Amino acid sequence: MSRFPFTLSRRAVLAGLLTSGASLAIAEAPEVSHRPPPRPSERGVAVAPAKPAGPSAPSAESLVEKARLGEASQVGFVVADAATGEVLEVMNPDLGLPPASTMKTITSLYALKTLGPSYRFKTRLIATGPIEDGVLKGDLALVGSGDPTLDTNRLAELAVGLKAAGVTAVEGLFLTWSQALPQINAIDPDQPVQVGYNPGISGLNLNFNRVHFEWHRAGKGWDTTMDARSDSYRPAVTTARMSVDPRKMPIYTYADNGDAEVWSVASWALGESGSRWLPVRRPSAYTAEVLQDFAKLHGIVLPTAEEAASAPQGTVLAEVESEDLREILRDMLKYSTNMTAEAVGLTTTAARAGRPEPLPVSAAQMGDWLGERITLPPPTLVDHSGLGGTSRITANDMVQALVQIGPEVDLEPILKPIRMKDDHGRPDPGYPVTIQGKTGTLNFVSALAGYATLPEGRKLAFTIFTADVPRRDALTIDQREGPEGLQPWLGRSRNLQLRLIDRWCKVHAPQAL
Repeated sequence: MSRFPFTLSRRAVLAGLLTSGASLAIAEAPEVSHRPPPRPSERGVAVAPAKPAGPSAPSAESLVEKARLGEASQVGFVVADAATGEVLEVMNPDLGLPPASTMKTITSLYALKTLGPSYRFKTRLIATGPIEDGVLKGDLALVGSGDPTLDTNRLAELAVGLKAAGVTAVEGLFLTWSQALPQINAIDPDQPVQVGYNPGISGLNLNFNRVHFEWHRAGKGWDTTMDARSDSYRPAVTTARMSVDPRKMPIYTYADNGDAEVWSVASWALGESGSRWLPVRRPSAYTAEVLQDFAKLHGIVLPTAEEAASAPQGTVLAEVESEDLREILRDMLKYSTNMTAEAVGLTTTAARAGRPEPLPVSAAQMGDWLGERITLPPPTLVDHSGLGGTSRITANDMVQALVQIGPEVDLEPILKPIRMKDDHGRPDPGYPVTIQGKTGTLNFVSALAGYATLPEGRKLAFTIFTADVPRRDALTIDQREGPEGLQPWLGRSRNLQLRLIDRWCKVHAPQAL
């Protein structure tokens, strides 16, 4: 292990999720919702009489047509007055479509209402016996609570705390306890194996459950490293291993041999040098190995970690805390970290149910919670991040959540600013409307939900979904990391979203625009 100055702060690590294809959450879904769309009378959707658009505000229908998303594409949107809930304009408001990462807004509401904005995750080192002459006469346990933001730097702090507690050796076992959350191999099993935005989840997580793979040409071959780097440390790991093979396809292979996660990569895909974050599917073992390395730096040799059958009890020797939940969610919404959304959603369900629940059960319980709060049939949800393409929610569901629950937890300030652009993608810095929202992207799915504040202070809540589900369903797994035609389709979808917001602002604040 070596220390050296990096520029990879915790937020920079978050930002790294958007590289190497990680900004594309690729998944499959059925063509229609699992539940029939309810009739407007079931939802109580009453649309205000349309205002004349005027020559400067094209109709929504013309904007959708101009976007040229394809005959199989579907568009659903709702815009409402955020203060009164009055629905101002709709298109297919009750059509269930994949929400992609806009689902993270629902997860944020669910967590803030249940856990509270000041909730913090804790990771502890617990001694099950006394310390005598520096020797722990018992087991040392690394106990997680599901913290999605635990990083290498804070593991280093735990090792410092262990030394400060007077421990020089451990006579018993080195235990891990990761069962505060269910053990999940991957958020969505239908993703390419190498994508870093689809890692495993457990009660012990590290570096968003990603390992850094780096390679450099060395003669006729390559030197490769796998490490758990941060801005201050670069601990090498053996729980994830890489080999380079002279094959054409597949580019990456993965296997869990029981001792380590074993990767291989096709040599032709590497070039001279490069790096990418790969998903970790055994996060408890990964976390334990890095702590072992830090303990060794302080002269404390820990045995190979074993998973405890139940939560260890004893004396807390060292502890690190996460930031408060509101700040965790702010980063999650900005960087769209799937792993954070799942850990937070699973933790919220565990708090409500009194026990950890499997991911599909937890997602369904979040859907039921939403249905109860906004008096609608619950949406069909398969996760908390929106990565799974089989989730279905309507634009009306999402807008009602923004209108009815959003103000209760002050959601708007932790959404990210959305910049208005013209038809050519150029920013409009003088645009007089403030837009705070959450974007969402799957293969041939694009979504945007949030709030637009007009110059005179009126606030609109909106949701826009676009999807070409048949086109996505036709992709093979190998095509799902950046398929042909995706970027132009996404560009047209995103432009449509901005043009619709601009239309609504021109209709409802014509004097300002």
